[in-house]
Amino acid sequence: MRILFMGTPDIAAAALAAVLEAGHEVCGVFTREDKPVGRKQVLTAPPVKQLALEHGLAVFQPKTLREPEVQQQIRELQPELIVVVAYGRILPPEVLSIPPMGCINLHVSLLPKYRGAAPVQWAVINGDTETGVSIMYLDEGLDTGDILSVAPVTIGPDETSGELFERITQQGAKTLVETIAEIGAGKAVRTPQDHTKATLAPPLNKEMARFAFTQPAQTLHNLVRGMNPWPVAYFELDGKKIKVRKTHPTTGNAAPGTVISTNPLTIACEEGALELLELVPEGSKPMTGAAWAAGRRLKAGDCL
Repeated sequence: MRILFMGTPDIAAAALAAVLEAGHEVCGVFTREDKPVGRKQVLTAPPVKQLALEHGLAVFQPKTLREPEVQQQIRELQPELIVVVAYGRILPPEVLSIPPMGCINLHVSLLPKYRGAAPVQWAVINGDTETGVSIMYLDEGLDTGDILSVAPVTIGPDETSGELFERITQQGAKTLVETIAEIGAGKAVRTPQDHTKATLAPPLNKEMARFAFTQPAQTLHNLVRGMNPWPVAYFELDGKKIKVRKTHPTTGNAAPGTVISTNPLTIACEEGALELLELVPEGSKPMTGAAWAAGRRLKAGDCL
């Protein structure tokens, strides 16, 4: 099939690689602009662009798809199908109507649950035990199009959103290629979403990552997992941020914030207690909770 691919980050690059491996003709690749990366702000191409150039594909990086010139560019590429994976741009109606087989999108949740920008993270934060991928037709709404296929993915009790994303990336690429084959064979079945069951997954921000021990231990454990690798959950002590990368919920009964043990560093919560296994104190390198407790000379009974 003649496919126009639109995507930007690593998950999109994995999907593009799978589409190419399946033997489809990729007539062009649309991706976001190169961005400064790292402390030295080195201008860096997005992963999809890097892969596309390795395969000698035509790459386009428009700032918007609403310009008539860009839409004419897409028409001249004559795609049968447009495949979108984490592109980061809205496809206007004029673009949606171009390919005869439509525009499909890989979304990393079991729609209609978790529409929006951060579905994997919110599934972890909310303590879900299962998420998945959905392949849907794009329409003018936010992740509201008809579903073509879904594939569930389990969530481990200690799995971070970053770890989960790696597994979802592989499942997403596999499901996408299978669905494209079904479309090509005329066997794809469209299932409208039940919009009454829709939930939203808004973008994360650093303020959402702040927590106090006046919440249940399991709730905080889920928050820490969901905020890893970004923006990383944290609590404040003496005006400094203490980032928390790894935890484990356990039993305990004391006032919230009370140190129950220092090795492993265990803090009482509203319900239960939380072992702080890996911390990043402000201005310091990652360390174990026990090492941080020793450096601060914490003892059982102290309160954070």
